[in-house]
Amino acid sequence: MTVIPPLDPDDLLVLLVGLATLLLVARILGRLATLVGLPSIVGELLTGVLLGPSLLGHLFPQAARLLIPSDAGGMHLIDAVGQLGVLLLVGITGTHLDPSLLGDRRRRRAAVTVSLSGLVLPLLCGVGLGLALSAPAGDGRTERILFALFLGVAMGVTALPVIAKTLADMGLLHRTVGQLILMAGTVDDAACWFLLSLLAAAATTGLTVGSMAVSVAALAGFAVFAATVGRIAVGAVMRRAARSTDAGPTVAATVVIVLIGAALSHGLGLEAVVGAFVAGLLIGAPDPAKLAPLRTVVLTVLAPIFLATAGLRIDLTALADPGLAWTALAVVLVAVGGKFCGAYVGARLSGMTTWEGLAVGAGMNSRGVVEVIVALAGLRLGIFDVGMYTVIVLVAILTSVMAPPMLRLTLGRVRVDGEERRRRLRIEGADPRQAARASP
Repeated sequence: MTVIPPLDPDDLLVLLVGLATLLLVARILGRLATLVGLPSIVGELLTGVLLGPSLLGHLFPQAARLLIPSDAGGMHLIDAVGQLGVLLLVGITGTHLDPSLLGDRRRRRAAVTVSLSGLVLPLLCGVGLGLALSAPAGDGRTERILFALFLGVAMGVTALPVIAKTLADMGLLHRTVGQLILMAGTVDDAACWFLLSLLAAAATTGLTVGSMAVSVAALAGFAVFAATVGRIAVGAVMRRAARSTDAGPTVAATVVIVLIGAALSHGLGLEAVVGAFVAGLLIGAPDPAKLAPLRTVVLTVLAPIFLATAGLRIDLTALADPGLAWTALAVVLVAVGGKFCGAYVGARLSGMTTWEGLAVGAGMNSRGVVEVIVALAGLRLGIFDVGMYTVIVLVAILTSVMAPPMLRLTLGRVRVDGEERRRRLRIEGADPRQAARASP
């Protein structure tokens, strides 16, 4: 039996310094963001830009190498911590989704309408823009089409983890519009991950009927398994954990279930965050007081580290090239206009008011790290070059920064009803009798 050596002391030191630096700067910038009226997620997203090659790495490269790992092994360790944070963040968000909304046919239809409208329009706009631009991958017809399709998917995604953190920071998880944004974002991202898997296959082995059939079967099989065996098994585990008066069993069960769900979806070729969110839905709403310790650690420690890592791989100094700068402007305008207009139209078609539609458009417009993942896939497959990767990540950061103030402006004009008050008391862990007495 081969004995695996422990982590090298130097690697451990690099990991500890990197994590401490990212968390410290993320918390400081997050606090500064709240002081100027923005959610802490804005500062946390800008942490990677500050510490990465865009600023510190460009001005003081030696200092940057001392604080943040400069080798792949060190960064992979930090990425692992960040991935744990995003999976738990998405899983906890799933537990906050009101089951009554899933059972409400009108609201379920509204979520699907918003999702499809908010996906198709920006995707088509992105494909059109991609065909008009020069494909970095090459001048061949196949390369241009793949470049355009990748850009379309990047324009169509919605960042479920960032939306979840934004709504949590702003105290909007209890709002019905916030719940619908989460539901629509889930459908949106599931469709985009499916499209991304098809494009990745086309870029490597070629897009065939067989590969499409496998992807569709994997998604359908995971959904059926979760709704049947998964629902029964998770319910039994959570009821068992709830018998204890201590929060430990509930926290441990929640973490294990979320990680298993993520592993299953990732193993099937789907994105891990989809499985984490579905696991959160299956867990439902355990005693909020028992889940509070996990929620605190995720929102204040793990999620900020995850968000801080998003900007560490981009180089905004590349935008000094005038050609790339004009390309960036065009991509930003298409991304914001297409997504916002598409989601707004879908909300209005679903019978929402003007302010509710604007709020949905603002929330769905946030791209965050999901778009970064799409950009990384394009870079890895040779579809994007470093310049286009930087442009797409810039869109992710700008749209995530835009969402909070727009949500505050629009939802401030939407009346809070009794259902939302009861949901807020439940999320905050109030006495169930107090939540039941909440009225319009």
